[in-house]
This record gives sequence, C-alpha cells and structure tokens, in this order.
Amino acid sequence: MTTNRQKIGNWFRNSISAKMLTVGFLILILLIPLGFVKDLIRERGFRQAEVIEEINTKWGNQVVLNGPILKIPYHIYVEEKVFDEKTKTFLTSQKPERHYAYFFPWELDIQSKVQTKPLERGIYESVVFSSENVIKGKFAKLNFAVKEIKEEDILWDKATLLYKTSNLKGIRNTVKVGLGEKEYALKPKFDNSFMNTLESGYLSDLENIQEQALSFQSNISINGSNQLQFIPIGKETMVNMKSNWHSPSFNGNFLPDTEGKKITDAGFEAKWKILETNRRFGQYFFDNLPDLSQFSFGTEFLVPIDDYQKTERTSKYGLMIIGLTLLVFLLIQISSKIPIHPFQYLMIGLALVMFYTLLISISEHQNYLVAYLISSIAVVALITTYSRSILKHPKFTLLVLGSMFSLYAFIFVIIQLEDFALLVGSIGLFIILGIIMFTSRKIDWNGMQVTE
Repeated sequence: MTTNRQKIGNWFRNSISAKMLTVGFLILILLIPLGFVKDLIRERGFRQAEVIEEINTKWGNQVVLNGPILKIPYHIYVEEKVFDEKTKTFLTSQKPERHYAYFFPWELDIQSKVQTKPLERGIYESVVFSSENVIKGKFAKLNFAVKEIKEEDILWDKATLLYKTSNLKGIRNTVKVGLGEKEYALKPKFDNSFMNTLESGYLSDLENIQEQALSFQSNISINGSNQLQFIPIGKETMVNMKSNWHSPSFNGNFLPDTEGKKITDAGFEAKWKILETNRRFGQYFFDNLPDLSQFSFGTEFLVPIDDYQKTERTSKYGLMIIGLTLLVFLLIQISSKIPIHPFQYLMIGLALVMFYTLLISISEHQNYLVAYLISSIAVVALITTYSRSILKHPKFTLLVLGSMFSLYAFIFVIIQLEDFALLVGSIGLFIILGIIMFTSRKIDWNGMQVTE
C-alpha cells in the first residue's frame, strides 16, 4: 500500500503529464471567479445604462421633428334617409360630414445648431444636447381636385397649422409660426401616438395660397439626448446641422451630402437635400395623417466606447491571460525542475483574476487608460515579486515580468483598435503560439529531460 502511494506521489512530482493536468484543472477552477467578475462588470454596465436612461428621460429623450403641416377641414356629403310619419315614406337628404386634408410645404429649409454637454449623477455621466432650430419655407398649390372637392366645401377659416414631435418635454420655448404677415402660437394637443402634436389656432387669409405661395418661419428650442432627426415633408427639404459633438453617426433613411459633411475634433457640420421623388409619400394626405417617423433622418450623437464596454471586452481575454501566464510558469518548472505547488499556481491565477476587479473599480473614478495602467502594474508587480520567492533565480523572474508585460500591452492594443482588432489579435496569437512552440521544442515530453 505504501509502495503504491509512493509511486503515485512520484508520478505527480515527476510526470510532465501530471503537472499539465494539474495546471489545466486549476485553469478550469479559475473560470468560476472569472465568471463572477464578468457578471459584476455587466451588472455595473447595466446600472450605468439605467442611470443614463433616467437622466435622459428627465432632460429629454430622442427628438424627431415633423412640420409644419397645414390641416384644412372640408365637407363631404353623405345621403341620409329619414322616415316621414305624415307621408309614410323615406325622405332623402344630404348630410355634411367634416373631414381633414393635410398638406406639406413645397419648400422646407431647416437650420439646426446643436450644443452637447455632459450631465453627471454620482460616478455616471450622460451626454445630452440643446438644439436651436430655425425652420423656414413656403406652402403653395393645395390640390383638392384629386378628391373632387368643391371650393365652397373647403373650410378655409377653420384651417390650422401642425407640428409633430416625439419630445414635447424637451421644448424650451413657446413655439410660434409666422405665416405670411401673421404669427400664430402653437399649443399641445393630446395624442396617444409616438409623435405628439402642437396645433395653432384658426388661420386667416388662407384662400390666397391658391394664387401665390405663402411663406412661413418658426424657431424651436428643444432639449434631447441620443439623436436628433427630421422628417423630409418638403417637396424639397434642405437641412443644415452644426454641432460641437465630435462623434456623430448619421442615420435614418438619408445620409448627408458628402460635399457638405465635415467632422473634426471640434464638432461637425452636415447638409442634406431631399426631394419628393426620394421618398415614398406625396405632398398631401386626406382624412388621416400617418406616422411618418420611419422616413426620418438625422444624427445620433454617438458616445464612443465607454469604460464599461472596454472593461467587458478586456475580460473576454481573461482565459487567455490566465492560461498563458500559468503556461509560462509550467514551462519554467518543467525546464528547470523547480518545484511549484498547485497552491502557488492557484494564488497566481487569483491574482490575475483580481486584475479585472481592480480595472472595473478604478475605471469608475478614472479613465480607462489610467485604470488599466494601475491595475496591470499592480498585478504584474505582485506576481513578479511572488515568483521571485518561488523560482529563486533572476532570469526566471525577468522572464515572468517580460511575458506578463507583453501580454497586458498586447491586450491593451487590441482593446483600443476597432477595425483591425481581429487582424492584430490573430497575428499576435500566432506569434505567441510560435514562441511557445520554439521554446518548448527541447523538452522531452515523455520524461523529465531537457535536451541541449
């Protein structure tokens, strides 16, 4: 019995396979605390998203603007039968019903100036914006003939002007529209749809619009977050947007003209020109005005990859860092016959896991670069100092220091890259594999001999 135990003990002490199995098992065990750390990173990221959403909701969410739109009532006549008791017959009469026509501008010119700024709550920060929008254009040639509506059935004196927006809460001025020589204030109208309505009082002198174009102008100051978009309802829609934001993402159905687009560290400028033929709706609707938000276009004020996203991406390389670091110690042990206890491997692995806890906690108070430097230097210093007492030889300690420094520098470079991350990562892993193959070629894997 004692002899068998001695044989098993000698096998574990002297067998390369036993050492490899032990290290492999420890790597699997270390996936448990690494998984907990990843959950912590995701939880903190979700908390950040919740706080940012709360800040944005109170300041003003995404903004979609649609207008101005002329809303003109008209009558159509339906046949109504009424039973006459005296004659015992049905009498037929024409009963008027009120319907509405919605007409879009012939020309729509929007000048939008957007100023972004950060809002903070505790350790979290959100980027919001305030925009000043000058909206000009003209209405002309309202076509009722398509519905065969007579002139006397058009209720010109009951016409109103509409704006639709996704964010009434964010409006910071009394919206007024100058139409011709008169000015009208718009008031909110209850609406359950995504786009809320602002409507003017009754317009006057609108009949002249059939003979000559009627110009309009309005100013809308609105707070929002995430994105600012417009709907191209003009027969010709022109939009010019300027902002101090350095990372715009132009989205929606239409992209800005390449000639008028400028993006610098100080901000951006973009111009759009959209014609009626570029979209899938005309210049008027009868009876119902549909939701046209699917045709919107504009800018998303894209926040660059934040520290939580970078930390989560970094944690995805945790298994690689743990595996390669322990592999370095294993190769040193095999080649030098220096005994390393499984407990010591475990301590080294836990120190590597602690890197991510340090990274997420420090990055909540400093930027990612500072947090990464502090965390990596702390962990590398800890493991290097620990390995010095284990390996008891300067060249092995320097090997551990150099390999860990290279690993953390390699991961940092990959995280900073976006378009070339996969390419650089693949090349780096190929080089690492080549180095391991080259350094381990002299090891006699069937025994404990290292060839010269």
